[in-house]
Amino acid sequence: MPGSEAGESGAPGVWVVLPDGQEVRGRLLARRQLPDGWRYRVALPLYHNLGGEGLEVEAAQYEVWVRAPEHVRPVEDVEDVDYTGVPTTALPAPSLVDVALGPRRPAGWVLAKSGGGRRGPSRAVLHAVDCTEAPPGLPVLRVEQALNAAQHPATRACALCGAAAELDPLLRGFDPHDEEPDASP
Repeated sequence: MPGSEAGESGAPGVWVVLPDGQEVRGRLLARRQLPDGWRYRVALPLYHNLGGEGLEVEAAQYEVWVRAPEHVRPVEDVEDVDYTGVPTTALPAPSLVDVALGPRRPAGWVLAKSGGGRRGPSRAVLHAVDCTEAPPGLPVLRVEQALNAAQHPATRACALCGAAAELDPLLRGFDPHDEEPDASP
């Protein structure tokens, strides 16, 4: 189509930035949003050997997903470029629960042990799994394991990350005013 940048395929043109910094004209086939940003599926023109000694070639295209906007940009020197018809898949909107609660921490706890030695038993600190004070690489404990560790007299729950606030109600019971009164006289 004269004056149109959509070409025979109907896909609008884009500039694709190659790893060495060269820019090649390609076609934008699709867009997809991922948690870490957008990817664009682009088609790049090239030649394909038909076989034999490689003396016979034909026009072909190579399709690849690239990170946008780092590796693809719009064609600005042509007036009729229209990207509205490109198939686009965006991330689903967050649920109302996710919006109301906001970001949540990962589940689990880790137990950081410190050597005891001749002066007494080894001590340990129970941290939330994302606590910045917890040493890296510790195995993640399930709630039952964390409660068992927290009951040990030489273990304390970290107050910085909230492990104490999370586990204490499970260990000691919730608000005593929530319990039913004793019916016996």
